Amino acid sequence: MELPADDRVSSPYTGCTRAHWEAAADALLAAVARYASPDRALYHLPGDHMSQSGHLSDGLEGYARTLLLAAFRRDETALGRYADGLATGPGGVWPRIEHRGQPLVEAASVALALRLTRPLLWDRLDDSVRQRTADWLADALTAQPWPCNWELFPVTVGGFLQDVGHRPEAARKAIDRGLERVEGWYLGHGWYTDGDGRKFDYYNGWAMHLYTVLHAWLADDGELLSVYGGRLSRHLADYARLFGGDGAPMHQGRSLTYRFATAAPLWLGALTGHTPLPPGETRRLASGALRYFLDGGAVDERGLLPLGWLGPDDSLVQTYSGPASPYWASKGFLGLLLPAEHEVWTATEEPGPVDRADEVRPVRAPNWLLQSTRSDGVVRLHNHGSEDVRYDPYYTRLAYSTATRPDRASYDNSVIVGGDASRTGIEPLGTGEGWIASRHTVRDGITVTSLVLARGSVEVRAHLVAGAGPGTPVRITGWAAPDGLRAELLPVSGLSEEGTGELTGELREELTGELTGETGPGEATLFVALARLTGEPDPRPLAELVSVRVGEELEVSVRWAPGAEGTEGTEGAPDAPGVFSFTASDGRSAGSSWSVTRR
Repeated sequence: MELPADDRVSSPYTGCTRAHWEAAADALLAAVARYASPDRALYHLPGDHMSQSGHLSDGLEGYARTLLLAAFRRDETALGRYADGLATGPGGVWPRIEHRGQPLVEAASVALALRLTRPLLWDRLDDSVRQRTADWLADALTAQPWPCNWELFPVTVGGFLQDVGHRPEAARKAIDRGLERVEGWYLGHGWYTDGDGRKFDYYNGWAMHLYTVLHAWLADDGELLSVYGGRLSRHLADYARLFGGDGAPMHQGRSLTYRFATAAPLWLGALTGHTPLPPGETRRLASGALRYFLDGGAVDERGLLPLGWLGPDDSLVQTYSGPASPYWASKGFLGLLLPAEHEVWTATEEPGPVDRADEVRPVRAPNWLLQSTRSDGVVRLHNHGSEDVRYDPYYTRLAYSTATRPDRASYDNSVIVGGDASRTGIEPLGTGEGWIASRHTVRDGITVTSLVLARGSVEVRAHLVAGAGPGTPVRITGWAAPDGLRAELLPVSGLSEEGTGELTGELREELTGELTGETGPGEATLFVALARLTGEPDPRPLAELVSVRVGEELEVSVRWAPGAEGTEGTEGAPDAPGVFSFTASDGRSAGSSWSVTRR
């Protein structure tokens, strides 16, 4: 899909204006229209994969998610097509909303679209159609959601039904119940976990913040909006740093096939007035994501968004993915609710965080460390706090970036002990300026305590393997670099390319994506390596940028060289990481709880 030429607002970045966004929305809506059923109640998009919910539910998903796009576009012709579908879908063609069923998800999109376009769509429907639609939606008020962001779907439906006076008491109970449930998952600093545990990803922005803030805004509840809007604003200060210089979002978490839905919280902040970002920066980040996908081939020759990333990609398909699942990308068009004269559309684009300077930023709630470099526009995420209930390459790896994707075959950015790459029970051990640490379980009795220090594009990675027994093989992997980027992994202590013995002292200059070693005779063995992912064509050697010493008492001493990337001043400057010690709370015996302390 090509965006039209339009230079009404100059920009050194994406050059996108409201006209570009409108054109993209119109093209997506036109492409899906031909796949509507004769009564326009279902949209069966082509594709080999059917979700676990079945063909009929997938057709409802196609209707609901593209209706959301039409609602943001506020195009009366398009909305008229969806009005036809409402005449036969609810109470007839559409599957019922039941406990933990996919129709509950789609009901939220239908309700939100109707709430946003009430004068253009709902108010023009026949009374009988409104009644059947409201009755169908009302099942969402009592349907049991999965204990995650799904709790907000009854809230969204309840907000609409309350507005139109349909079962207002039940609607209020559903709203209160869902908001109370989600409240327990707010961990501060603008971050929610998506259900119990430590599940952090884009669902924070395109689900947890989106539905809570929109509900408060549409309900005109100033007190509630102050709470949720304040959280959104705090979140956006971190969220803005998850986009690369080319517009790419961070490749981490699930449901990545929603693509430029990543723009939704950016627009939401501007729409409700709860954002720390200047208008020009908001549009640069959102438009950068749109251009990244459209210019990169995310839309196929039929004008459709297939399951995938820049193109079709089966590795992103999940059990709940149907052919129309990618159309939650519609959320990325939330900015079209802003009028053309709004400053977010009229301001000149401003640089995003990665465009301005190198940065290493701790994100405390999820225990992440964001490492970005202006020269190549790459943002790296060191993950020391987010996990799923099972091993998942999109949650379990130690690091992600805007320029790479998890390699399922080689277990990039992993510590593999005895052939086991498991990383569960992640326990955050803290993060600060230029460093982050955590401990995780490989399997019963084996833990890995990890420390990462970063500056510019350089990383020092230290891993203490405990409880594995002497002679257990250990593999440390680095970045799986795509074309155009350079990945390096160098041994410092306990590691070699050959996989035997221990290397200490001066750093070696070999480039490798994997290092090997084995555990020693004690209860714990420390492995240290240098890593780098960079787009610089001829970067300075790693050994010239950082000095690493490993002491006998499990101490790692790091000093950045004068003039190293991202440094100011000289060696020993106050912001240098200094010395980190690995210590056990009960005296280095089997089952010790190891931690990392800074001196």
